[in-house]
Amino acid sequence: MSDQPRTTPPEVIVVDVREPDDTPPPPPGDHLTGTPVRVVDLAARLLDKNDVQAAANREIFRARGLRVLNLVSSPGAGKTTLLQRTLDALAPEIRCAVLVGDLETDNDAQRLRRPGVPVAQITTGGACHLDASMIQRGLDALSLPDTRLLFIENVGNLVCPASFDLGENRRVTLLSCTEGEDKPLKYPPIFTSAHVILLTKIDVAEALGFDRATALQNIRRINPHAEVIELSSRSGEGMERWLAYLRGMVA
Repeated sequence: MSDQPRTTPPEVIVVDVREPDDTPPPPPGDHLTGTPVRVVDLAARLLDKNDVQAAANREIFRARGLRVLNLVSSPGAGKTTLLQRTLDALAPEIRCAVLVGDLETDNDAQRLRRPGVPVAQITTGGACHLDASMIQRGLDALSLPDTRLLFIENVGNLVCPASFDLGENRRVTLLSCTEGEDKPLKYPPIFTSAHVILLTKIDVAEALGFDRATALQNIRRINPHAEVIELSSRSGEGMERWLAYLRGMVA
């Protein structure tokens, strides 16, 4: 049991990573005169730069003894509710911290405030994902002495976050029973790259006519090696298996 003080929850730190729009206008007349235009693959350069920072983050995490989980999903799959219940169960025994990514507002970060749990909100503006440099800046805003588990709640999106390594130890992809059973087939990169896949909101699966067996079959078709856990953050079903997985990470 941790001896960290259980007092008033700390204030949420907001880290605004938005950059001013300083993109230069296109050269005048190129589209009219037929002047040759050199095309530069900025996406490749961006990912190369991100991978360098992700490697640096990974070394920082290792040096601090941090185990880091990157939670990704579509909006509304239940990441914040899952983290609320997870922190309620784990924070008294394992020191945790949270970085929350969102386009605007610190609503989710406020929901995650707990005594002894540092929380920082990363406000991305128009960016539909977190990247490694945002995580580095978020870390600088947090006090992390003796922290063992760092949860990163990524921006709700099944496309962009798949391409960006944050330096995490585990990528956790959520699939909600309020979504289609074929979501893993439609968005394979985010499921293929996952170490853990959580099938969430299973308490409402029957009422919604959600075919859990088909969803699990599709998950296994895309990623046969991931740890798959079915759970409900509301009812608590399956939560013990998730908590046991997290305890095993820091054992």
